[in-house]
Amino acid sequence: MPRRRAGWYSWAVPPMTPRLPRRALPALAALLLALPAGCSGPDEAHPAGASASRPPLAERVSADASPALRAYYDQRLDWAPCDGEADQDADQEEAAVQCATLKAPLDYADPGGRSIDVPVAKVPAADPAHRIGSLLLNPGGPGNSGVTMARNWKGSQGPLRDRFDVVGFDPRAAGGTLPVHCLDDRTRAQWTSTDDPAYDHGRTLADACEAKYADVLPHLGTRDSARDLDVLRGALGDRKLDFLGYSYGTYLGALYAEEFPDRTGRLVLDGAVERSTDLMHLNGEQAVATEAAFRAYAAGCAADGDDCPLGSDPAAAAQRLADFLDGLKDHPLPTRDGRTVTAALAWTGVTDALADGRRNWPRLRAALDPALARGDGDELLKLADAATGRDEDGHYDTAADAYAAIHCADAPLAPTDADLRAALATLADRAPLISRHDTRVTLLDPDCRPWPYRSTERPHTVTAPGSAPILVIGGTEDPVTPYPWAQRMAAGLQHGVLLTRDGDGHMSWDRSGCVRDAVAAFLVDGVLPAAGTHCASD
Repeated sequence: MPRRRAGWYSWAVPPMTPRLPRRALPALAALLLALPAGCSGPDEAHPAGASASRPPLAERVSADASPALRAYYDQRLDWAPCDGEADQDADQEEAAVQCATLKAPLDYADPGGRSIDVPVAKVPAADPAHRIGSLLLNPGGPGNSGVTMARNWKGSQGPLRDRFDVVGFDPRAAGGTLPVHCLDDRTRAQWTSTDDPAYDHGRTLADACEAKYADVLPHLGTRDSARDLDVLRGALGDRKLDFLGYSYGTYLGALYAEEFPDRTGRLVLDGAVERSTDLMHLNGEQAVATEAAFRAYAAGCAADGDDCPLGSDPAAAAQRLADFLDGLKDHPLPTRDGRTVTAALAWTGVTDALADGRRNWPRLRAALDPALARGDGDELLKLADAATGRDEDGHYDTAADAYAAIHCADAPLAPTDADLRAALATLADRAPLISRHDTRVTLLDPDCRPWPYRSTERPHTVTAPGSAPILVIGGTEDPVTPYPWAQRMAAGLQHGVLLTRDGDGHMSWDRSGCVRDAVAAFLVDGVLPAAGTHCASD
């Protein structure tokens, strides 16, 4: 099953990483001189509010940290209008967005070595007199840009927009932080459209990435991004981290809580990705959830009495749709731009569209109706291009390469043949329609077996003892991050609290006013929902 851009995370993570060793390092003054202008020295006072004064260094970094690492925490962010903002006739909301560059160590085991640039964007609190502090965001992926998310943050968030500086940063391999672009557009186009994927694709990708990025591949994992997140917290002057993470961002937030439990403030994890098992089994669980969404769409189309091209029998509609999509292997659909819609592209577009739930069914039907009725693949191709990150000029964004690089740095485990056979049998039984296009690709996405770097990360339950309470949100019919993942994450965290949204679609923030109210009550006032709380979808 092709990778979805909706933003889920799969791969395994480790036990708690030991403390970084102390070693001979350059003097603090030397490192400060090496940092760019505007990134060192004391910070200016924050506006009045709960986090108005910059905390002592000891509260921003552990006392046994090296001078080199301390310098990163003590840097000053030089905020300025974001590129492209100052010269636009933007409204006041957009004009308020500020950007800066955070410095972080490439290798936290050697903070006196090479540094990296981490782009950061901030929307200052709309009510500075009652500002609480910074609220850091992550949009998921892995591979999506937190800077882009912050720059697109609008005023509809009510109390969050009023009371927090909303801050986004680009995790490693994503956006402007150590971006990876391993495959050219031609290769990516071949990969996304082929109905018979070669099993050496993983090797091709690994070789291409190693040729360009061998020096950074070992440092692209989520644990390193969690450490960058803590450096950013310190540079912003916040004693504790307040964080809102979506999808893969929930794993980033959970790993942060594991790494820095005493620095957690109020963490909200929406669309949870729980890491106690390996990629192969997580992909299988996701396929089961997607199959349910696939069947629900087809049955809904058949039942609505509006000339559904899948017929009028809800029980048979899903099978008919799957047969049509698989039939494109032999009879791909033509399009006006000369490309053809293969089975691989069609399945990609359909499953990606299903991630948005029932509210996206009209768009999905608008693409499927002409394809089924007239063999017209234009709209279906648009869905596939959106899912694979292809623009009108045929260029692909780098999200797919970032997705693989982050996954493969987060503990690529190689299943045995017996494990794979057992997983394939389970998948064929529990998700027979979604998985039949290519079950092996469904389970091994991405295929990290040939990856040149092996981290020490392993699957485990994140417990984060000593952390503050953490709010975990799951949707009962989420096809991308299945509800059991949220249940397991909340149960595993020592201080996890589960909030359930009843309904379909990926993530819950923009699907339920009840969820938004609960999140605001927690982030602003520290009030958690009662155990067992359920929210309806809007």
